[in-house]
Amino acid sequence: MPVIGVTSNSQESARRYLEAVERGGGTPRLLLPGGSQAPQEVLDELDGLLLTGGPDVHPSRYGQEADPSAGLELAPALDDLEFPMLAAALERDLPVLGICRGMQVLNVVLGGRLIQDLPGHRATKDQDGHWNSARHYIWVSLGSKLAQVLGAGGKVRVNSRHHQGLREAQKSAALMASAYSLEDGLVEGIESPDHTWVLGVQCHPERSDEVPRQFARLFEVLVERAGRRAGAGTG
Repeated sequence: MPVIGVTSNSQESARRYLEAVERGGGTPRLLLPGGSQAPQEVLDELDGLLLTGGPDVHPSRYGQEADPSAGLELAPALDDLEFPMLAAALERDLPVLGICRGMQVLNVVLGGRLIQDLPGHRATKDQDGHWNSARHYIWVSLGSKLAQVLGAGGKVRVNSRHHQGLREAQKSAALMASAYSLEDGLVEGIESPDHTWVLGVQCHPERSDEVPRQFARLFEVLVERAGRRAGAGTG
């Protein structure tokens, strides 16, 4: 089975993503900060890469100072893992899927920026102490790779658990927007026209009970693309 590298800050944070890769037919390999292998050595053992949700990207990565009012939760060690790993994966044209923070990392690695704090997209805690995702409608652009994966474009309701993001003004010029929030115009999906299969989504498809069932195809197609690449003998 194709081996998919899954970046995360911890084993527990990665659990849903690891399970989603397994359901998609792949073999997940957890990549945590602090490893001794160089990115090129790690990628020699992978067929695809999944960048997961997690803490905020440090604003210095896109040339800004941290806004003290933004409530940032930073993890420099995770930045140190993901940024060179993704850059090397893109150079190899490895299949890549970025989710939430992972989509944001993809944008920043390719020269884009982020809005440090946004209203209305965070998860909220209920009276029992459980964190509940926000929900909103997005528009998936017809003809995009994302629409091809999902089986159709158009209006769809998804979950939301973030407070950073990007609009057209922050989007990397190297990327195409493939989905937008219908409520505030936030970019909800990105893809690279210069790579075979590099996608990012702002929602959380690993939370399969919170998104339409076709979003499981993101993991299935990542594994499928990784297997195709491995079968071609590239890497």
